[in-house]
Amino acid sequence: MNTRTATPDAPSDPTRRTRRARTARRTAPRPPARGGRTGSLTSRVVVNTVLAVVAVYTLMPLTWLLIASTKSYRDLFATNPFSLGDFALLSNLEALFAHNDGVFVRWLLNSLLYTVVASGLSTLISVACGYAFDKYAFRGREKLFGVVLVGVLIPSTVVQLPLYLMASELGLVNTYWAVLIPSLVNPFGVYLARVFSEGYVPDEVLEAARVDGAGEVRTFVKVSLPMLAPGFVTIFLFSFTAGWNNFYGALMMLNDDRLYPVNLGLFMWNQNVYQQPELYPLVIIGSLVAVVPLIVAFLCLQRFWRSGLTAGAVK
Repeated sequence: MNTRTATPDAPSDPTRRTRRARTARRTAPRPPARGGRTGSLTSRVVVNTVLAVVAVYTLMPLTWLLIASTKSYRDLFATNPFSLGDFALLSNLEALFAHNDGVFVRWLLNSLLYTVVASGLSTLISVACGYAFDKYAFRGREKLFGVVLVGVLIPSTVVQLPLYLMASELGLVNTYWAVLIPSLVNPFGVYLARVFSEGYVPDEVLEAARVDGAGEVRTFVKVSLPMLAPGFVTIFLFSFTAGWNNFYGALMMLNDDRLYPVNLGLFMWNQNVYQQPELYPLVIIGSLVAVVPLIVAFLCLQRFWRSGLTAGAVK
C-alpha cells in the first residue's frame, strides 16, 4: 500500500497559497492617496507664495534706491517712484563726491578704518579667546565663558552711555579711538570662535605639534589658525557688517563731521534736507554707494563664509 504525504512546500497546499497571497498584498506598492497629493501641492503653493512676498518686501527698497539714484532732482518728485526718468546717475555721483570739498569720500575712508581695522583686530582677539576657552583647562573657565554669553545678550545701545563716560574720563571723545576701541570687544565672536575651534581643530594635531617642540603661540599661529580660516572669515564678516552699520556709537562719541562714518554723515545730511533740499538726491545716491562695500565683501568672501556656516554639519 503506497501512502504519499504532501509536503508543506507543495504548491497545491491551500494554506501555503493563502499565506503567499496575504504577503503579496502587504508588500504590493500602494498608489498615493489623492488627498495627500492635494495637501502636498497646497503646501508648496503656500510656501512659494510666502517666499515670493518676503522676496518682494526685501528687494523693493533696494529697487527703489537703484531707480531713484538715476533720477534728477526734478524727476524724483515728478515721476512715479518705480518709473525711470532722465538718466542722471553720473551727475549725481559727481555732485556727491564734490559736495563740501569731498567730505563723503572722507566718510567712506573713516568707515573703512572703523570696520576693516577694527574688525580684523576684533576677529583675531575673538578667535584667540575662543581657542583658549576650548583647548585650555583653567580655573573658572566655564564661569568666565558664562560671562561672555551674558555679554552676547546685552544690547549694544545699553552700554553706549557707560562707554561714553569712560571715554570722556580718558579724553578720547571726538577721536578715532572712541569708536575703534569699543569695536574690539565682540562676545558673540568669542562664542562662535569656541564653536569653530571644537569643530575644526583636533586635539591630536595639537599634541603632535607639542611633541615636535612647537610652543603654544607657534602652535596657534602655524597650526590652529590656518584650520580656523573659515571661522575667521565668518566672524570677520559679522564684525564688518556690525561695524559698518555702527550708528549709535559714532553718534554718541563724535562731534566733528570730519570723523563721521558714512552712515552718520548721511543721517546728518538727511536731517538738513528741509533747510537744504539739494541734499535729498545726495542722500539717496550716497545710500547706494554706502551699500557697495558690504556687497563686495560678501561676494569676495562667500566661499569661506559658506563653509564656516556649515561647520559641524557633516562629521
